[in-house]
Amino acid sequence: MEDNRDGKMSIYRAARSIKRRDNTVYNALRSIYEDTIFVGEISQLWPDLPLIANLRCGLWYSPKFHFTCYFKSTDGHTNNWSFNTSRLNLHVALLSGQKGGCIIVDATRKGKRFPDSMSKTIPIWTCVLNRAILNYRNKMLDSGLLMNEEVVDNSYCAEDVKLKNHNWDCSLHLPLWVPDTEKAAIEERIERWTNQLETSGADIASISSCLKKPLRPLWISQKTVIWLNEVPDHNQWDFTPIILVSASSSSDVFRNKTTSEFSWNYIPGAGDDEESWARGLTPTHFWSHVNDLISSGPDLCNQKVADIVEKDRVYRAHRGEYAPQVSVKNPKIADDVADVFNVELPLASNMHNDDTTFQRSNDYGTTFWIGSTNLAVGTTKHGL
Repeated sequence: MEDNRDGKMSIYRAARSIKRRDNTVYNALRSIYEDTIFVGEISQLWPDLPLIANLRCGLWYSPKFHFTCYFKSTDGHTNNWSFNTSRLNLHVALLSGQKGGCIIVDATRKGKRFPDSMSKTIPIWTCVLNRAILNYRNKMLDSGLLMNEEVVDNSYCAEDVKLKNHNWDCSLHLPLWVPDTEKAAIEERIERWTNQLETSGADIASISSCLKKPLRPLWISQKTVIWLNEVPDHNQWDFTPIILVSASSSSDVFRNKTTSEFSWNYIPGAGDDEESWARGLTPTHFWSHVNDLISSGPDLCNQKVADIVEKDRVYRAHRGEYAPQVSVKNPKIADDVADVFNVELPLASNMHNDDTTFQRSNDYGTTFWIGSTNLAVGTTKHGL
């Protein structure tokens, strides 16, 4: 690896520099905006199904989510699979039973078509819930209690109830790209996770009474082919669909796009890890000012974001709410001189509107901030 002190830059450092340059606020927001069009098209195919954002990334991808959920990708990582009873998301099952299914939206930066939350975490969740429901119904049937409930509800005979339970699908449904060996390893743990759910105190009875058909995940990405004249009615399926929509393109390469006004780079899963790029902007802020932000272009977007965030901070402060100032760290220029620039930059709207220059010093050198321009010049003791 070449040393930066010789005035040269390694391929690794050059790639990192390009990635930092491309991963701007405008590129992220514009990428989210483009992906939202796809999410909107899918939601219109099944307009009766509620649209649910998987926190936190998914919340960026539509201005009109009905609910949120929290399925973590880490619970689906290979050899780290788990069923977390502190994140049961039972409201998703109840809502799906009431509405006949749901659409969950998420995205990923990793070059995959789907995040692990959709590839494995949610399929594990549906399988465990289906088995817990079947166990509950069999237990109630053996005790005669389920028959009483069903007679009041739909006047089923005992054979109808038994047949319904027999046809209740408790299989583990995973996407085709998950290897058979991994699927087998997950299946070995399903029974234990089902026991954990049953002993957690969860209200399985309410879910059982609400769900008429077992839960089952379906996967849709930007590469999925759907014939618009043959879109199936979700009520005709023999299961309750949990439609998993991965909002972004699966490409992990920055793609340059050009409009009549601006040139920008597409970022897959741009809504992920918002702390690293959003500068305090939230999905609510974004969709409240979407036209202004998108039309501002790359050069003015940071200033627009700063103004929006500061205006909201002042509003909340006047209401007596906790409203700390948002600061942004300058990206690292090079590893061996990172500390020179690792200072907190005040957002433009927080800076004084005067022509004064103030300085920030440390052991490596001094940074001079020029008035309210968000520009700085610096010196370093390394002599770079």
